[in-house]
Amino acid sequence: MKKSTSEINVRYGETDQMGVVYHVNYLVWFEIGRTDFIETLGLRYAAMEEDGFLSPVVDAKLNFHYPVRYGEKPIVETWLQSYDGIRTMYRYEIKNEAGKLCVSGTSTHTVVKKETFRPVSIRRSLPEWHAAYSKAMEA
Repeated sequence: MKKSTSEINVRYGETDQMGVVYHVNYLVWFEIGRTDFIETLGLRYAAMEEDGFLSPVVDAKLNFHYPVRYGEKPIVETWLQSYDGIRTMYRYEIKNEAGKLCVSGTSTHTVVKKETFRPVSIRRSLPEWHAAYSKAMEA
């Protein structure tokens, strides 16, 4: 299975009064991981948008296992959990420097035309993305 790894520097502004990373920031870190993963496949979100497509989130789930605190350098591991030519589900695990699982989750995306926001088939509309995703699922 093809994975990417992204190191995060926890900034003070990302924490709450308890010194723990505020929960909404994990979604931002998921995006960092997803972008890095896509780039490891040789693709770029910006190029997709230039071609007139967007990839909105249609579902996101997070599970909290252990707190991440200010000053730590957690790692986001990202990979494809599923892909069917229409929807893509990414899987994420955020681990602390000791390798302890802190947050896990998924985000599901579809691809839409920028002008109409109507869903399209990735297989037909973005064949290079389809080929890269299919290959990543096989790895």
